[in-house]
Amino acid sequence: MGRPSLYTPELIEAIAERLSKGEPMAAICRDEGMPAYRTVKDWMDTSPDVSALIARAREEGFDAIAAGTLEIADDGRNDYMEQSDDEGGIAFKLNGEHIQRSKLRIETRLKLLAKWDPKRYGDRMTLAGDADNPVMGMTEAQVDARLAVLQAKLLADKPDA
Repeated sequence: MGRPSLYTPELIEAIAERLSKGEPMAAICRDEGMPAYRTVKDWMDTSPDVSALIARAREEGFDAIAAGTLEIADDGRNDYMEQSDDEGGIAFKLNGEHIQRSKLRIETRLKLLAKWDPKRYGDRMTLAGDADNPVMGMTEAQVDARLAVLQAKLLADKPDA
């Protein structure tokens, strides 16, 4: 089979261009004249420039996929079907199957985006503890200050002996 194995700047640019439009790497690599997926991964592992180019193209592609979800949501062309009524006239009936399919297309894209780029497309979660046990990283100075406060409380609560 005619799968190229040698890196060329033109080939990596072509891959990056397609990635930036939201096309998955696996689909690109299945095409005639494209390297195997593993080959591209090897190029990324050995070249920081290739890795950075691919990462940037993927980010742009994620944004393209997100924009595509808006297009799907805004496209109401097939939400209704023409149907003859009992009197020979035309009525419009809600096309639930089309609406459900559009919903599935949007949800699938959003779930993939949340997995692929959780910082930008994942659900934001805030973890919080109570005032006495906050959930956060503390510097050494903050830990020392907190220990001093706790030691002072402990001494204040001790009865005089």
